[in-house]
Order: sequence, then C-alpha cells, then structure tokens
Amino acid sequence: MKAFLTGGSGFVGTALTHFLTEQGHEVTILSRTGRGGDRLAGRVAVMTGDPTKPGPWQDACGRHDVLINLAGATAFRRWTDSYKKLMVQSRILTTRHVVEAIPRDRGSQITLISTSGVGYYGFTGDEELGEDSPPGSDFFARLAQDWEAEALKAQDKGARVVVTRFGVVLGGGGGALPLMTLPFRLFFGGPLGNGRQWVSWIHQQDFCRAMLFAAEHPNIQGALNFASPYPVRNAELAAAIGKVLRRPAFMPAPAFMMKLVLGEFASVILKGQRVVPGALQRHGFTFIFPDVNKALEDLLGK
Repeated sequence: MKAFLTGGSGFVGTALTHFLTEQGHEVTILSRTGRGGDRLAGRVAVMTGDPTKPGPWQDACGRHDVLINLAGATAFRRWTDSYKKLMVQSRILTTRHVVEAIPRDRGSQITLISTSGVGYYGFTGDEELGEDSPPGSDFFARLAQDWEAEALKAQDKGARVVVTRFGVVLGGGGGALPLMTLPFRLFFGGPLGNGRQWVSWIHQQDFCRAMLFAAEHPNIQGALNFASPYPVRNAELAAAIGKVLRRPAFMPAPAFMMKLVLGEFASVILKGQRVVPGALQRHGFTFIFPDVNKALEDLLGK
C-alpha cells in the first residue's frame, strides 16, 4: 500500500507513519517545511508543500492508493475569533485540496480517510452516541460537519471515503496525555469541573490499527467513531491517572477558572461526549486496549 499523509509529522501522524512503515507500507508525508522525515524511520518520503494551498504536491498525492488527511490546527488552546478562523481554514481548505488532487481516471482506485472528531455530536450529556446519532449545533460540531462534507465530495470522483471521528488519542510523545498528567506530577491532579462529563478516548496503538483496518477493508465507508467501547467520566479518568502515577487525584479544577483561562474551548472539556465505536466493531475490529486503566498502565506505568 502507498499512503499519502497530510499532518504526517504531527503527534498522531508520526505514530501512524511509524506503524505503517513497520507493517511494510510506503508512506509519503506532506510537510510545510520539508522537515520531519529525519524523525521517521522506514520507507518514508517527505514532500514540501502547504496543504491549504494548491501546488505540485497534489500530483504526488493523486498517485497514491490511500490518502490520509490528518491536517488541522489544534483545538487545544483558547479560541479567539482569529484562531477559530484558522481552525476552519486549516481543515476545510486542506480537505478540499486533497479531494481536488484525486484524478477522475483513477478515483475508484483511491481511498480517502479523512479526520473528523467526536465533537461532531455536540453536547448530549449521558446519551450514548453511535455513528448514526444526529450532529450538534455548536461551533465545533458545525466545523466537523463541514469538514466531513468536504471529504465526502471525493465520492463524486469514485473514491471510497471514510471519515474518522476521533476521541482523545492517548499516547506518548505528544497530544493530550502530557497535558493531562502534568498537574498530577505536580501533586495538583484531579477532575475537571464536576468530573461527571464523559471522555471518549482511544489508545494510540488502537488508533493506528483502526486506521490500517479501515484502509484494508474496502467494504468500509462513511463515518467511524475512533473511540474505545468504554468511555469514562472525567473523574474516573483522573482517578486512573493518579493510580498509575501514584499521585493524589482529589484536587478539582474549578469550571469557572477553566472558562476564564480557555474561553469557549472550555466547554469541550467540561461537557464532552459519550461515544461508542459501533461501526468499527460491526466490521470486526477488536481493541487491544478497551479499558482505560490498562491503557494508562501501558502508556505511563513504564
């Protein structure tokens, strides 16, 4: 398999590139700076280009079997008006240009796996959410809907399209986990807000395996929830982190303080979603780390 990755030098992209090359696949990553390949072992090519703009990179993109679209400005920071605009443009324009790169004469030979997020569902309290659950109406939910709509346009060229709605990817070397564990290492760890909000999560290894699973199964298309079958409440997650790190987990972060510091983004953390991976499991995917305690022990216990 020849895979082309946008966002391939980021946290999840680096992990996925390592995984794919270890499985014997050829990977090309798109990098704005042309750097990143020095950190990626195996059969990895690095191409310079900005995915938010058309360019020569699109010709190379269209010659691959699987296009994996991971690019997008991180959501883990305060959302000013200007930053929200960047979040929209980085996702929509990148996806649009990847779709444009698919040649019509070989579109049926190409699979596009494009990123989305569990934020698609909005905030629904304790309701269990599968792929057929309706979308939300907040900013992040609307962005996810628009993001997916851009990816699905590749179907007009005959491509198979999979949109992957990520939960929080737990892994080493980046992402949310170092931010989550820092307060515990400083003995200030605990739940966020009232701790009752649901956290949909997935171990980095299961994330990579699910990506390859989707690429290798031509009968899979449409939305897939990339989340453990066992989401947890935030307080349970905090207790699990504290147990693995042997640190107290009783110091809550007040909701008003989080809103003061993070603004609108705080709602994503303080409300959350209870998402389950129904479609993945129906297609026969099995999780190595479905339990958050075992996942954290694997990632932090060493």
